[in-house]
Amino acid sequence: MFLVCGEALMDVFAGGDTPTGMVLDARVGGSPFNVAVGLARLAQPVALLGAVSSGFLGERLVTALRGEGVATDTVARVDAPTTLSVVGLDASGVPSYAFYGERGADRQLDAPALAAVPAGLLAIHLGSYTTVVQPIADTLRSLVEQRRDRTTISFDPNIRLNVEPNVAIWRDTLQWMLPRSHLLKISEEDLGLLLPGETPQAFAAHALALGVRLVVVTRGGDGALGWTASAQASVPTPSVEVVDTVGAGDTFQAAMLTWLAEHDALAPAALAALSPADLDAALRFAAGAAAITCSRRGADMPRRHELPGAPR
Repeated sequence: MFLVCGEALMDVFAGGDTPTGMVLDARVGGSPFNVAVGLARLAQPVALLGAVSSGFLGERLVTALRGEGVATDTVARVDAPTTLSVVGLDASGVPSYAFYGERGADRQLDAPALAAVPAGLLAIHLGSYTTVVQPIADTLRSLVEQRRDRTTISFDPNIRLNVEPNVAIWRDTLQWMLPRSHLLKISEEDLGLLLPGETPQAFAAHALALGVRLVVVTRGGDGALGWTASAQASVPTPSVEVVDTVGAGDTFQAAMLTWLAEHDALAPAALAALSPADLDAALRFAAGAAAITCSRRGADMPRRHELPGAPR
């Protein structure tokens, strides 16, 4: 089973003006939530580790997870409000976010919750703002320290400056995670925020030297790049009519993990041993999945039958 760690929240989309205000369309979401659902839709066994409100919005989130086939045994229910992420889209469908989450439920994961984490995980994936806000950030660091010698650790910074505006905190988290991660995905935009002026190639070399086995840099409409110590690949973004890009990076992550799982390539040694052809195939599979999400409204991630090849 995969374990995806972090926030589950409500994405609230502006749906147009009314005579007295505006229409708001609330949908289940959050980057780790999306990755977990993306894995489940791609026929992977997955659980979410996080904290969810005991109120009606939290109940809707848990119902949605279970409906998608995501295990919720590691979801803690807490007496705190559900975070709202208000999403506005520009003319190109690119989202901007306003977060209302101070003291939100998704931050309230304490160390005792780790007792529910099962043994024998395929991989642990974490990222987004729950890696930098407390107390959950310290809890997730404890999990990484406990499991990194026997479980593949996957990390995507997925920066949200309107949650934590201090770039130094995000940068410190990246530096802490680099020697503890086996698979690292980062967007070119996030790389520019964390390490201005550093090229993807230079960053990959640095990360590999610290022990990361596979480094992937996504570049939006310009495709994706990947490196191991002995292989590299560059793939284009498939051409689609973009509705919006909400959830594209999360879909890429879920699909990449799925390809690796289906090809018995998730273990750290197997990641390092990927051939150039396999690395290319993994990135193309992930980019194709992300393109499908971009062709649909919101984080509507594809199911396995929509992608090439049969699940193994």
